[in-house]
Amino acid sequence: MNIDIQAIQKEVMQLSSDWQLHLNIKDYAGSWSALSLRSPGGKANNIIPQLLSDTQVFEDTPLMTQCPAIQKVIAGLECPVCSVRLLNLTSGSVIKPHKDADLAFEKGEARLHIPIFTNEKVLFYSEDELVPMREGECWYLNANLIHSVENNSNSDRIHLVIDCMVNDWLKDIFDNAEKSEKEDVENIEETLLVIDELKRSNTPATLAWAASLESRLKQNVLN
Repeated sequence: MNIDIQAIQKEVMQLSSDWQLHLNIKDYAGSWSALSLRSPGGKANNIIPQLLSDTQVFEDTPLMTQCPAIQKVIAGLECPVCSVRLLNLTSGSVIKPHKDADLAFEKGEARLHIPIFTNEKVLFYSEDELVPMREGECWYLNANLIHSVENNSNSDRIHLVIDCMVNDWLKDIFDNAEKSEKEDVENIEETLLVIDELKRSNTPATLAWAASLESRLKQNVLN
């Protein structure tokens, strides 16, 4: 993916629209706000990233026309793109530990983060793991896992956040990307149930399969 971070930073700095406070006020302290570049109905004041009716579709908002460098990034995604937002966590603000239900690659939807403005004092945690995101990188994080952010710096942290649908192209990108994997709680519980049933069957084949699943589960949880 070709990301001209300097051009994108310039575009974001020139946007004059008012940032709107994130709607999930229980999930943060301080100021966490958004600008919509693509939204249901193409409305700039709609920062909700989900369709609320069968008649809605995702469309670019007028703000997208002011961001040609961001448009190039979106054009390079060979998968259906849903919402595109700029999310601003101001200096001293925190996003509390939370999870976005069903928002995960395995469930058919991926949320991509491209840090536009950030620094080493911005701490992004997925579960208990610190994710060292740097400006101009593209990251996928399983939002179905508990995650949180602390902006301990003296400047705003702004991410370009893209929600897209998983297709064969995106699967291929993920297969060849660097990964840091951790099982989410629901998957762990499901795997434990499968292991228990395999052990109940008590045949050489099922016991071998159960041992293999246990080994994989331990490895992913410890990593």
